[in-house]
Amino acid sequence: MAPTKRLPESASSPASVSIEIHWPNGGTFGPEELVLIDTIRKEQSIIGASRALGLSYRKCWLIADMLNRCFESPVIATFPGRRTAGAEITPFGERLVALYRSIGRHAAASSKKSLDELTSSLDWEFDPKARAAAAARDLA
Repeated sequence: MAPTKRLPESASSPASVSIEIHWPNGGTFGPEELVLIDTIRKEQSIIGASRALGLSYRKCWLIADMLNRCFESPVIATFPGRRTAGAEITPFGERLVALYRSIGRHAAASSKKSLDELTSSLDWEFDPKARAAAAARDLA
């Protein structure tokens, strides 16, 4: 049996699981949508969220629109023209976020042992930038 490799000091965090849900109706919900919802909650507007995230207003609005059309109940309520609080997260939106985070916690807990095993097998000399450069060179 091979000796167990330990994480080098440069490894700042353990492996993690990222969840992206693909609904049967074609909608999606993942980290990008979660960050947008959290930022809209903080900024109280879609344009404020777009500025805070450094994304175009159009992209933020399209994500918000997709979320509202994806479910029977809206996720984000908008109030065009209102001087304060142009958007807010609906109670259904808050429940969606809570359930998504719960799924993430369950996935992380149930996959910890497998992730630890795979992490112990990592090649710490791997350089993703070198890999991308080699792939680009091969395509040229």
